[in-house]
Amino acid sequence: MDMHTSSPDPRYYDALVIGAGFGGLYQLYCLRERLGMSVLVLEAADGVGGTWYWNRYPGARCDSESHGYCYTFSDDLVREWEWSERYPGQPEVLRYLNHVADRFDLRRDIRLDCRVKSARFDEVENLWRVETDAGERYAARFLITAVGCLSSANIPDIPGLDGFKGDWYHTGEWPHQGVDFTAKRVGQIGTGSTGIQAAPVIAADAAHLTVFQRTANYSVPARNGPMDPAIRRQIKERYHEIREAMHLSPNGHPFLISERKAVETDPAEREALYEEAWEKGGLRFRAVFQDLLVDQAANDTASEFLKSKIMATVDDPAVGEILAKIDHPFATKRPPIDTDYFETFNLPNVSLVDLRADPIECILPNGIKTRSREFDLDILVFATGFDAMTGTLLKIEIEGRDGRTLREAWKEGPRTYLGLQVDGFPNLFTVTGPGSPSVLTNMPVAIEQHVEWITDCIAAMRNNGAASIEATADAVSDWVAHVNACADATLMPKAGHSWYLGANVPGKPRVFMPYPGGMHRYREICAQVAANAYEGFVLR
Repeated sequence: MDMHTSSPDPRYYDALVIGAGFGGLYQLYCLRERLGMSVLVLEAADGVGGTWYWNRYPGARCDSESHGYCYTFSDDLVREWEWSERYPGQPEVLRYLNHVADRFDLRRDIRLDCRVKSARFDEVENLWRVETDAGERYAARFLITAVGCLSSANIPDIPGLDGFKGDWYHTGEWPHQGVDFTAKRVGQIGTGSTGIQAAPVIAADAAHLTVFQRTANYSVPARNGPMDPAIRRQIKERYHEIREAMHLSPNGHPFLISERKAVETDPAEREALYEEAWEKGGLRFRAVFQDLLVDQAANDTASEFLKSKIMATVDDPAVGEILAKIDHPFATKRPPIDTDYFETFNLPNVSLVDLRADPIECILPNGIKTRSREFDLDILVFATGFDAMTGTLLKIEIEGRDGRTLREAWKEGPRTYLGLQVDGFPNLFTVTGPGSPSVLTNMPVAIEQHVEWITDCIAAMRNNGAASIEATADAVSDWVAHVNACADATLMPKAGHSWYLGANVPGKPRVFMPYPGGMHRYREICAQVAANAYEGFVLR
């Protein structure tokens, strides 16, 4: 019988993995190839790729440099794949992940078009019982969620949307056939990283683009371009050194943060260093000084430099002032990088609306009404981000011991140990879950570390005859306190309306979700926990 055929009887595996993006693919590979386990990946989409399957909006592009935004577990894979650009676009990243799925023969253990509805822990059998929305049933000793941190679209509840006569789209759920903006009046709501990428591309085709900005944002030019063959060759020759640098970097990027402090640097020299970093472009800008996220005076120097660049780029001083009216320290929210974002507002077919001064009241059948104006629009684009880090997990009915649900366990905000486990949910692992560095890092580096830790943990359980592992309540409480203490040691909590805190989703508890202590430090903590016989966990 086909193991994937719907049946009232569950299909049994050693492990079930939810999600076929970077995390799910590598977790399948590790458990199957290194431990010889029977594994099935359940994926809601009709193709692999995770975030890069769904996010096909105009301008969608990686903000990590391509030679770092990839798997490093296979030297052969590193050698054979050639990135075409410094910052790869969505189609290229998706091609890469499909190549990985084919190269390592992963598709035979992936079930597509399979959305998980519920997962319940059977205490008697020590199994996770999973059901899909199609009624298919599976069971496994281990359940591993690799659902991604930015995969649950956040569509704002604006009155009148249901009555809009035009078309509307969220950037995280973009039509695969694309959207034709030719001769259309487009309204884009949102100016975070996604909106900053999308606006220049939409403006190139639209009759008119109106950008509705609630929160002004910093952005550094990406300086994207084709990969120089000589540089590509050097990267491949030095890849083991680059991999080591990514493991030592607090953010998992293929460069280290300078030891210089902005507050101790002569102003003229500091300005020259900022100019050099601006010309180099990308996320390396925030690595020019080591005190930018811990010292307000240091951060002010970077913030003022970037605001001055905005004002110098935008022709209309009134528009530039709105774009530069930024209310949070630099890099305390996700720091975008762009291609011609601020230049876009110099185009005759682009206008900016300051929602702080003139908020949206409702959506009309033919456009948007703010407090003072009406805008006739044919298409609405919501670049309003995601219910980050917890949204997708909480859409699944996950039930642990004693019938306690994950939603109940997280009613006051996500609580995990190391971002890997939740007390009361044995043998449930969360790849890059809340409480881990995740979105503060170059994600593939964080994913590889989590997947390898989970794999080693399961191998140790097998060697020691343990059937289950579960974080203790004390370990979870201590870790949550540690994450918040690390956050409070930085300027990040000063960005009050940040999705790091869940503040972009009405009603979501305000808890700092990612671990801000640095990927390198986190890696050491996880290794020490394992070396100490999985301290903070109970193995049975």
